[in-house]
Amino acid sequence: MAAHGSKLVIFAALGGNALIAVTKFGAAWYTGSAAMLSEAIHSMVDTGNQILLLHGMRQAAKPPTPTHPFGHGLRLYFWAFVVAVLIFGLGAGLSILEGLEKIETPHAVTDAYVNYVVLGLGILFESSVWLIAFKEFRKSKGNRSLLGAVHGSKDPTVFTVLFEDTAAVLGLTVAFLGIALGQALDLPVLDGVASLIIGAILAVTAGFLAYECQSLLTGEGVDPMVRDSIRRIALAEAGVVGVNELLTMHFGPRDVLVTLSLDFEDSLLAGRVETIVSGMEERIKAAHPEVTRVFIEAQSFAAHRRAVRSAAG
Repeated sequence: MAAHGSKLVIFAALGGNALIAVTKFGAAWYTGSAAMLSEAIHSMVDTGNQILLLHGMRQAAKPPTPTHPFGHGLRLYFWAFVVAVLIFGLGAGLSILEGLEKIETPHAVTDAYVNYVVLGLGILFESSVWLIAFKEFRKSKGNRSLLGAVHGSKDPTVFTVLFEDTAAVLGLTVAFLGIALGQALDLPVLDGVASLIIGAILAVTAGFLAYECQSLLTGEGVDPMVRDSIRRIALAEAGVVGVNELLTMHFGPRDVLVTLSLDFEDSLLAGRVETIVSGMEERIKAAHPEVTRVFIEAQSFAAHRRAVRSAAG
């Protein structure tokens, strides 16, 4: 997914969340609603998250250095993981605490119409941002299911905003229902229950995002279809007997390292092997633009097996 698409989604969410967070805090203070306060905290955390994602994208764009020879792409995955932790620690934690306090000492929400207006506008805004995020995410989704596409995605920026806004729409809906039912049934405790449910939604969202981000942060390889394609390109070269080993790793959404151990025909001269290797690297990068580095080792199958056994033992 293109970086400009990711930034479009993040800027759209950042601008709106900053404004709506202020509005929600004002409404929570004016009406005394725990659910509204949870939503205000939620929007505040989301605003901070978008700033961190933009910071991560900026850090990841730094060129390689002697101390980071493969670049800084993994910093994007690190900051996306931090975002997941913040959603859980601040968003979910504070919402649950606020809900428990309201359940313990329930009190009626005053001027509930203020909350309805703010929540209604919030649902419209968050739904709009969700549609923008989903449109960008769908470009790389293909025929896979939503969860399958998220698991296969190597760009955490868009799917993080997508799931943040999914949680936001659900949270706003829960807050609206909690306040409305509490007023209609004269059960102010439902406002606190709504806050607890919002906290649970955020906790589940954070857990899912943390799982996906840690997989990327700890060295995730390319999609199996891409790996099979690279293998076919290698085997199609005249003079290549077999692929001993094919390893890949994402250093960023559009920054992939590929290493190949190949068994060449014994009769090939060194100059011919060099020509084959250069052509193979060009074809791999042409077929998969996200591949930025290709390292190819010429090694017999028997020598490769001995090396593997030596490393294992």
